[in-house]
Amino acid sequence: MKFVILVAVVLAVVWLLRGKRGSSQRGAPGAQPQARVAPPEDMVSCPVCSVHLPRTDALPGPGGLMYCCAEHRQRGGS
Repeated sequence: MKFVILVAVVLAVVWLLRGKRGSSQRGAPGAQPQARVAPPEDMVSCPVCSVHLPRTDALPGPGGLMYCCAEHRQRGGS
């Protein structure tokens, strides 16, 4: 019977130590911040191939149209 009580006490101590270690690492003030998510960008569609791409990656063309590549800009402009 003493052996069962001893095992239970040891398991309880191990369980408590694991719980303390995990909680101190999660909420530590010096912990590294989570990765930040980039803000959403406006998406535009190429009038030649209908591919959608971020406005920052698109090439402006005549009439305010946005193209996915220089070849489509030339083809769409003529």
